[in-house]
Amino acid sequence: MRPLQAVSPGARVALGLSFFVLFIAVWAIATFGGFVEKTFLADPLSMLRSGYVLLTEMGFAVDIGMTVWRVLGGFVIAAALALPLGVLMGAYKPIEAFFEPFVSFARYLPASAFIPLLMLWVGIGEAQKLAVIFIGSFFQLTLMIAVTVGNTRRDLVEAAYTLGVSDAGLLKRVLLPGAAPEIAEILRMVLGWAWTYVIVAELIGASSGIGHMITDSQALLATDQIIFGIIVIGLIGLVSDYAFKAANRALFPWAQLGK
Repeated sequence: MRPLQAVSPGARVALGLSFFVLFIAVWAIATFGGFVEKTFLADPLSMLRSGYVLLTEMGFAVDIGMTVWRVLGGFVIAAALALPLGVLMGAYKPIEAFFEPFVSFARYLPASAFIPLLMLWVGIGEAQKLAVIFIGSFFQLTLMIAVTVGNTRRDLVEAAYTLGVSDAGLLKRVLLPGAAPEIAEILRMVLGWAWTYVIVAELIGASSGIGHMITDSQALLATDQIIFGIIVIGLIGLVSDYAFKAANRALFPWAQLGK
């Protein structure tokens, strides 16, 4: 093991799975061994049984679908607006000077702090959940995309101008292709943050969703159901994360060169 030395795909999978095995083993020892009361932490088998009941008898699959829809809906709206604005901010410094102070200010505002206002403005329906995800994602995406585009190698820009490219051509043929792989990684990371925002939004004033189920389970001290809901979020996030990585490798193969 040496700094920055890559590992084989098989070793990476084995190492990743080994941590999950170790985590579950420690969890099982702590619960089955009586070190932690079941009221505070359910054991793995109880969690699986409760998850089965939730999925087969209590309509938890619908809650999962609602949460996924909210995450994707709010995130897609945020990305659709942040992408062009971020590209323009990164490419044109006057636009950056105009928007950057406010975007930098707004990205520090916690999305959860807007929930009381959003409930007053748009109620407790789907618009409120989408708005929370939008607020939590849009400003982060905009600033990160702007920085990525603005960090395009200057030698490539000068070479393009030497070859007679126009400003529009520079944006289309140099800035966007150069920044696209990193922008895709930014989208992947911020999508993970969007999951935290939707669960917070569902903890208050929701009648469906994973966060709603967790809130109801907390009132009943059903830690097995709470843990199952958390694990479902993690599994969905893990699947979407690997799907994003696979899509990025397929769309931007040149980004893997030198890694």
